[in-house]
Amino acid sequence: MDTSAAPSPRPWTDVTGAVPGLKLVVLDMDGTLLDGDDAVPDAFWDLLPVMQDRGIVVVPASGRQYATLERMFGDHGIRTFIAENGTLVVHDGEVVSTSPVDSPTVGQVIDIVRTGETDRDLGLVLCGPRTAYVEREDARFVGEAGRYYASLRVVPNLHAVEDLESGTVLKCAVYDFDSAAQAAPSLFTGGGPGVADLRDSHQVVVSGRNWIDIMNGSANKGRALRALEMSLGIPRSATAVFGDYLNDLEMMAEADWSFAMDNGHPAVQRAAQFIAPRNTDGGVVQVLQKLLGV
Repeated sequence: MDTSAAPSPRPWTDVTGAVPGLKLVVLDMDGTLLDGDDAVPDAFWDLLPVMQDRGIVVVPASGRQYATLERMFGDHGIRTFIAENGTLVVHDGEVVSTSPVDSPTVGQVIDIVRTGETDRDLGLVLCGPRTAYVEREDARFVGEAGRYYASLRVVPNLHAVEDLESGTVLKCAVYDFDSAAQAAPSLFTGGGPGVADLRDSHQVVVSGRNWIDIMNGSANKGRALRALEMSLGIPRSATAVFGDYLNDLEMMAEADWSFAMDNGHPAVQRAAQFIAPRNTDGGVVQVLQKLLGV
């Protein structure tokens, strides 16, 4: 996404009042909606019924799996999700779109991570539509993976998992205990000797301090949002999005009301229309209160 000619984002206080006709609110989780304790702010739950009463579709959009998002929000009446960084979109229990990674690439990633473990402290999660798989079974890694994958299975050999054989792996999520930004070039983008550049055919996204996501070349949250807007018949003029990191970048172009968090990545801030307060200051809630006029 080329943001070189994009105008500078404005402070969220430039939004002068409630936005009539708002129909879709799309929320990244970590660094965006979630607070410093990785929890949904209490004030958000007060706003949710207001949005639902107005017919606004509220959509968690995350690198987390569908099962995790459904566990977090399903009991509150949220039924639409952009999961696995856009490789799976679900509305009212029905799949709107899916973008699996081809099985040969998944196998290559498994081998790269296994080899890279000699130099870096790595773990790999293969993400299927219903469950995720790991072969590293120590509590340190499984605990980190379990934060994002409510449905997680430890298996003896990732090459033998059912979703790999059926070609339905949605994402390969690599955890580096040190720095994902350092690990990505040396492992997946041609920076190290003999390392293939998977960016030629796939999305290689640093989605946080420790996570690298390898996805279908056409998959990202922006494309997922566009598919959802088309499915629901909601235009970008009636859509608001919130995000903070590079895996949120493409979403900014799919909504007229796009907000990058004040704690967000500079590239995401440049792509957004507005800068919202930090997630630790309840930035999403503050902006939603203004957009809703409450």
